[in-house]
Amino acid sequence: MSSLDQLFVNLSGWLLSFFPAGARPWADIALKIGVLVAIAPAIMMYLTWIERKIIARMQNRFGPDRVGIYGLLQPISDGLKMLIKEDIVPRGADRLLHLAAPILSVVPAILLFAVLPFGRNMIPADLNVGLLYFFAVSSIGSYAIFMGGWASRSKFSILGAMRSVAQIISYEVPAILSVVAVIMVAGTLSTVGIVEAQAERWFFFTPWGVVGGLIFFLSGIAEVNRTPFDMPEAESELVAGFHTEYSGMKFALWYMAEFLESFAVCAFTVTFFLGGWHAPAVPFWTLALLLAVIVGAGTRLAIPVRGAGVLGMLGAAALWGAQPIPSWIWFFAKTYVLIFVLVWLRGTFPRLRIDQLMGLAWKFLLPLGLINILAAGLWAWFPFPVGTAASALALIVSAWLLVRINNPAPLQPRTYVFAD
Repeated sequence: MSSLDQLFVNLSGWLLSFFPAGARPWADIALKIGVLVAIAPAIMMYLTWIERKIIARMQNRFGPDRVGIYGLLQPISDGLKMLIKEDIVPRGADRLLHLAAPILSVVPAILLFAVLPFGRNMIPADLNVGLLYFFAVSSIGSYAIFMGGWASRSKFSILGAMRSVAQIISYEVPAILSVVAVIMVAGTLSTVGIVEAQAERWFFFTPWGVVGGLIFFLSGIAEVNRTPFDMPEAESELVAGFHTEYSGMKFALWYMAEFLESFAVCAFTVTFFLGGWHAPAVPFWTLALLLAVIVGAGTRLAIPVRGAGVLGMLGAAALWGAQPIPSWIWFFAKTYVLIFVLVWLRGTFPRLRIDQLMGLAWKFLLPLGLINILAAGLWAWFPFPVGTAASALALIVSAWLLVRINNPAPLQPRTYVFAD
């Protein structure tokens, strides 16, 4: 019986066995590129479905439910609509840069997946500087955004682009500082090495890991312009921000880049702080039975489909029941939990003002990130429980002081004098 954990690794090896030995390295590269290019649009499309469904439930609505069962074909319908919509380019715009900007925004978002360890032995490129690669590639998006805003020849677009670039640069600093602590403790820049360093304990279950994980996650949300950090788009002020003058498939590319980067933020948060593919050795039959119950309860599914789904899950439980749940399932499960949190924030919090947004980065997250490096050093240098207590105390006191320092002065009571 084959290992379910290494299913895709074994499938890749089987496909490469058909090529001559000299051509296998090139075939391996082509296969990985093809998988990434194919999986990225699928992830983006169904992230839109997930977001619309979750926010609809929060607002007592149904969300997409017309195209396909539970609206599952709605993303495909939206994609086809974008393909046939007219591409409108403003008069006086730089047509070449107007076309190149959305393409340049999507390419780095897909390239981020190259160093993402989706599971045990499941990484497209295990670079020894994978973390540096992540920050280098993710920073390219700011060039694309400013290029798109400038090429549109619109005041709204250029203002949105300037806001976005300022926001991205500001929040990159605390994001990088939050990961410095991970490098100190793991002793490597490889994403696989960072995950392997969390085999015994996830970094999030340490004082500095909690703070570093929250800083990285919040900074990542701000860098991809998601609510409550969507100031560059600011529909009530700038129409739609830097992509105001885009339509059709060009607008869809901007949308695709945002959702892929959102997925990458959640996935790298899991990689750096939440143990990556590591998880408890839960037997596979528990997951199979849970899926069987979910499929069986799908009232919108036809009875033959529900029966086939339940039988399939029960068969999988019987076949792989003794094996633990595969590492790639744990990785995607953690990632989609964070995606739920990201959507939850969008459906709950209002947009920050520009002064609040920039102040959070420079006045709170930046100094807290620097203190977190010190806290990680205390945790690593002193044995338990002294190091843990010193690290937690330093972070709690520092966070309290930063809140007190940055807390604005209370409003003074106003006295109104009315004319006689």
